[in-house]
Amino acid sequence: MDLARVIGTVVATRRDPAFEHVKMVVIQPLDSTLKPSGDPIVALDALGRGRGDLVYIVRSGDAMFACKLPGYVPTDCAVGGLVDQATLDGLVAS
Repeated sequence: MDLARVIGTVVATRRDPAFEHVKMVVIQPLDSTLKPSGDPIVALDALGRGRGDLVYIVRSGDAMFACKLPGYVPTDCAVGGLVDQATLDGLVAS
């Protein structure tokens, strides 16, 4: 699991039927100092998080389980949950 910040949403008129009713968000992965790390990516978000929320993400094969949808979900990244507060080396973020 990694930390990320939601920076936008994705609107798609055609989707794979497995996640037709699941929100897609653009997230910015964060490093250990909570600074942006790498390029933004798209993640499935069955929880309905909004812009600016600090979240933890699940990548690779485990991402489909984070969506909590029945059956196979073709995704490489999903929002696993909302982070209320993170403290890393004295740095507090929410």
